[in-house]
Amino acid sequence: MLTGEKKALLLAGTVIPAHPLALKEDRTLDEYHQRLLTQYYMAAGAGGIAVGVHTTQFAIRDPAIQLFEQVLALAAEEVQRAQLSRPFLQIAGVTGSTAQACEEAQVAKGLGYDLVLLSTNGLGDWSEAALLDRARAVGEIMPLFGFYLQPAVGGRVLSRDFWAQFSDIEAVAAIKIAPFNRYQTLDVVQAVCSSTRQADIALYTGNDDNIVLDLLSTFEVETAQGVIQKDIVGGLLGHWAVWTYQAVQLLDRIHESKKNKAPLATRWLTEALQVTDSNAAFFDAAHQFKGCIAGLHEVLVRQGLMRGLWCLDREEGLSIGQKEEIDRVYKAYPHLHDDAFVAAFLEAL
Repeated sequence: MLTGEKKALLLAGTVIPAHPLALKEDRTLDEYHQRLLTQYYMAAGAGGIAVGVHTTQFAIRDPAIQLFEQVLALAAEEVQRAQLSRPFLQIAGVTGSTAQACEEAQVAKGLGYDLVLLSTNGLGDWSEAALLDRARAVGEIMPLFGFYLQPAVGGRVLSRDFWAQFSDIEAVAAIKIAPFNRYQTLDVVQAVCSSTRQADIALYTGNDDNIVLDLLSTFEVETAQGVIQKDIVGGLLGHWAVWTYQAVQLLDRIHESKKNKAPLATRWLTEALQVTDSNAAFFDAAHQFKGCIAGLHEVLVRQGLMRGLWCLDREEGLSIGQKEEIDRVYKAYPHLHDDAFVAAFLEAL
């Protein structure tokens, strides 16, 4: 089980970027830039990283590629080498059948990871009972970070009862809520609040279309134990794989505002829309997220943190007009990017 400072950090809420995959033009691993990205996230003040997730590209598991363990190991080595004086969460994405997910969890455990983010990607024909049995099996190996993945990128709709039973699993330490749907977000929050374990489960946003408002909100849920208040305390996001330094500053400001019980200024609503607009460009919302990974690569290449947009799938790249959309949000919202921080970080290496 997660304990001590790391558990406290997870429950308090932090910025957890979903770690991209740096490749050379021949689609082999670019180890230098892969390590550089991990160093950047630590330097930017992130509280952890998630490796082997959708942003890292699920194809790292393909038999012809087999990068899963290597990519996890590189990130773990960089975290160990940094010798940080603060807690830093290492989260490994696991996917596939129960056997595959358990095998990947064992790899993550062996490399010193703290939790596994349990995806339902590709399991659309599984019953909820089977998914719960799978979660229990993986939870015997590693603490669980649940994941409600939106159907547009391989997830599926799950019932409130599923999340109620999932919350009762002793190994569950957090849930990433990413259905991109307000009603389904409420299903998760209400299920967790009704669980006797609600105080032990941290809620994180993965709703890229609603990041700031998720973080600003305090939910009040009527339960058998009375009214429970619950916050979405942080984010585990592909969006936060870029402009990470400013994401850390944003979450700090939100935490401070909520701590001080400050009235909600309309400026927050404006900033929320600006972040969502930026996400639409990065994630290629106009084309049903087809260019979501390449869009993040585009930003990292501009900043000098990656060499190219290359993805493992040679057909995957920017959509028509996506580069221009990224140009637009860069120009419109200079206060959201961290180019100056990245430039100083790279110069200091």
